[in-house]
Order: sequence, then structure tokens, then C-alpha cells
Amino acid sequence: MVKEIWFDMDGTIANLYGVEGWLDMLIAKDATPYKVAAPMVRMATLARMLNKLQRQGYKIGVISWLSKNSTPEYDEAVTEAKKAWLGKHLRSVKFDKVDIVSYGTPKQYGRSGILFDDEAPNRQTWNGTAYNVDNIIEVLKGLA
Repeated sequence: MVKEIWFDMDGTIANLYGVEGWLDMLIAKDATPYKVAAPMVRMATLARMLNKLQRQGYKIGVISWLSKNSTPEYDEAVTEAKKAWLGKHLRSVKFDKVDIVSYGTPKQYGRSGILFDDEAPNRQTWNGTAYNVDNIIEVLKGLA
């Protein structure tokens, strides 16, 4: 098995869809929901698990989509917001790779190992083992 763990952000570790008015803000090209989304898992526990797994040789990455209807300027704002969110909520984790890609980009290209993603099509086409968001910590504990 490839020792890589990948995380989607929106709907997986960041509760973008729980931000009141998120869709209207995204349509208006307002990156606020990406900045203020609440964590979906206990971040201190997640950070400890990821740091432990990195010490065991796992590479840790993020593969997350930009907004569906976008512009280059909005893409830049969303990328900055997502990276800032990771820095705020998982500051002790030194990600091996953070890919913020165009909406709909197949996530499996050039990546394998384990994926945590809330979208079934991404899990179904993944080059490895893919999990929904329900048991992230339990799955990681099983690897450690």
C-alpha cells in the first residue's frame, strides 16, 4: 500500500455547507465561507494523528476543489482562504502537498493511497482506498 493520506476540505474536514448563506456568497464570489467554516472533526486529535503517521512514513496531503463558478481572482482568494484555514486549524501539521484545483478536476490523477472525501464519485474513482467522512479518526487510529 502507498503510504499517502489525502483529505478533501469542503464537507470533509471544513464544514463549508454549514456556513449560513454559503451558496449565495460563493455565487457572489465571496470567499468568506472558506475562511469561517467550522471544523468537522476534532482538530487537535486529527493533528496528533497526522503527525504520528508522518513519523511512521506517511505523506499527508490535501486535494480540494476551487469554487464551481469562478474567475482567476476568485480562485486566488479561495486558495488563500483554504490555506489559511489549514494553517489556523492544523498549524502543527506540515503537509507534504496541498493541491487546490479547479472544480471537477479528477482527484485521482497522480495520487493514490487513502482519500477522505464527502463526494461518492471521488471515492469511487480513487486509486486506492477511499473513505467517507464519518470515521476519519477511527480509520487513522487503525493505521497508527
